[in-house]
Formats: sequence, structure tokens, C-alpha cells
Amino acid sequence: MSAKSPQEQKIEAAREALRSVRSGMSLGLGTGSTAKEFVTLLGDALKRGDLRDIRCTCTSNQTEEQARSLNIPLFALAQIAPLDLAIDGADEIDAQLRLIKGRGGALLREKIVEQQAKRFIVIADESKVVARLGVGVLPVEVTPFALDVLHARFTSMGLNPVLRLRDGEPRITDEGHRILDVRVPDTPDIASLVADLRELAGVVETGFFPTEASEALIATADGVRRMVR
Repeated sequence: MSAKSPQEQKIEAAREALRSVRSGMSLGLGTGSTAKEFVTLLGDALKRGDLRDIRCTCTSNQTEEQARSLNIPLFALAQIAPLDLAIDGADEIDAQLRLIKGRGGALLREKIVEQQAKRFIVIADESKVVARLGVGVLPVEVTPFALDVLHARFTSMGLNPVLRLRDGEPRITDEGHRILDVRVPDTPDIASLVADLRELAGVVETGFFPTEASEALIATADGVRRMVR
């Protein structure tokens, strides 16, 4: 049997997450390639009538557009919070079920939505599981006014900040902010670094999600593995 591709693994994790959805639930829909597969499957289930009376809110304009195209009922977060369930992907997952998210640029809205959920299931392929958070960059969302001074401050901290671009221009988040992608030093632990960053005025949010996830569904070559907090 040939090994499943990362894309097939994403779909498998999304399909497993859909098994936790019941009619009548309020859901938070994530952003990114794996979350996109879940939204597609949810739309199919609603169209077939397998699920009914689902109320959803989205973590990005991008997900909102996809959900609308699939006739998924959408509401403002405040209308349906607290949410029964949020489903989203992650860029990195460690053994403590801590996450780095936001390489798709939606970290602030993702954290807002997922903190309003009674249960947050992460869906990912096995490449996202890491021994230590910080294999890739940590996104830090900052206000435009603070961008230049924070870039200088992060540089002085040895974080090698890089302004996130799109089509050669600064990437503007759905909330009108900018993103500086920083490198996480080997020491101290990422939680200590993030605590220092959060004290700096102009830092709106980081892509470190220490406690939000209640479980993760990790698609592997041998099937879906469940991690629980």
C-alpha cells in the first residue's frame, strides 16, 4: 500500500474531526490548508442533510468566503459564543499540546475564536508534530505604528524579525495589523520569550497557543492518532 500524501493525511484528519460534530452545534471554523478540508467536508455533510442546524463563525475572511460558497450558516462570534467546538490546523505541535499557529496570517482571530470554544480540536498531518516549538518562525502580530520600533527591538533581542509580505507589500491582517516573523532561540522555553514579547506595547498577539487546544487529531501513515491534554 502506497504511503498517504500530506494532502490525503489532512483530509483524513479533517474527516475524523467531523465525527465530533453533532446537529445543533455552534462551531468555530479555522484557517489554512487543513482547516479548508474540514470546511469542505462540513459543507458536504450539511448539503446531504447528515448535519442540521449548525451555526458557524470564522477565523478569517478567507474561511468566511469558502463557508459562504458552501452555504454554511455564518454568524458573528458574539451571537453564538460560547462555541461548542472549534476545528483548526496548526503549524507546529509539541508533546504538551502547545501550538505555533498563524503562518497563514490569521493568528489573532484564531486565538479569539478558539478561546471562546468549550473544546478545540487541532487537525494536522504528522509533519506538524515537533520535539520543540520553534522549528519554523513564530508569527507576531503588531500595530502599524509600532512596526519599525518593534522590528528594531526584536533584532536587538536576537530574534531575526522578518516583515511578512504578500505580493511584495506588507501583509495586512484581517484586523489591519502587520506580522513580524521571528526566530525562537534554543533557550529559554518559548513561553518565556512570548511573555517578554507580550509586555512590549504594539505587540497585539503571537502565534503561540499554550493552552487553547483540548486535543489533536494527527494523521499518520498508519491512521489518525489522537493527542489529548
